[in-house]
Amino acid sequence: LESITFPEPVISMAIEPKTQADKEKMMDTLGILADEDPTFRVSMNEDTGQTLISGMGELHLEIIKDRMFREFNVKANAGRPTVAYRETITSAGKGEHVFDREIGGSRQFASVGLTVEPLPRGEGKRVEFKVSADRIPTEFREAITEGIDSGLITGILANYPLIDMKVCVTNGAFRPEDSTETAFRSAAIMALREAVRDADPVLLEPIMKVEIIVPDEHLGDVIGDMNGRRGRIREMAAQDDAQIVHADVPLAELFGYATGLRSITRGRASYSMEPSQFDVVPETIQKEILSR
Repeated sequence: LESITFPEPVISMAIEPKTQADKEKMMDTLGILADEDPTFRVSMNEDTGQTLISGMGELHLEIIKDRMFREFNVKANAGRPTVAYRETITSAGKGEHVFDREIGGSRQFASVGLTVEPLPRGEGKRVEFKVSADRIPTEFREAITEGIDSGLITGILANYPLIDMKVCVTNGAFRPEDSTETAFRSAAIMALREAVRDADPVLLEPIMKVEIIVPDEHLGDVIGDMNGRRGRIREMAAQDDAQIVHADVPLAELFGYATGLRSITRGRASYSMEPSQFDVVPETIQKEILSR
């Protein structure tokens, strides 16, 4: 049978134990829940030291949190859900960095030049080498790839992962007596950051595919609310005395939507949603996000 492809999480929430004694129990419980559910992820934010849980939507994380507290009796504090943004580039760029320092009494040298270019949405990332072995020997290429992968994990706008881009190593230099894997790894990271800055980086936000079943009399209110949430109506179809609305809506605009939909339709509408794709954040909203 073909393997199942699970979508990447689109929403995250910080969680922390109420006391140090609860920490081990909380981590064990999160491990059990992650084993049960392949769309649920647990990670650690290296900058803040926070434990982050990630999933497919607000309801998904609420159910996980409720199970932790009720079934496993874990005492923990949970923050507000936050959108898992991504970063990408919109044009080609190039960067070069010479790493030449003395560390621990010995010289470390490496030079890396590379180019970056955008890929179609959903293509992920690619790393290629178009440099001769006399410029960068084969034994240092794995270290350069590790440096590039490390740089792609934390973008330059707001430390979100970089996606949908190709990195091509085009130039470099080494010294037999001074070059090390550490030096090439560091040079690759800095060259990548320089190239990304040169390539007009932007934020991407997760877009959800939403299906709403609403009575005819409330259709106008639901569509008006969708437009206010930056939603794009894809199609509508009649079903008895109701309408089925299909729309693409940014996840950031869907927090609390279940309550809002009940309110404007007197509880007579229902909806479901699933991750669709990432799309560029409008410039005005990107400025708001980056200034937080």
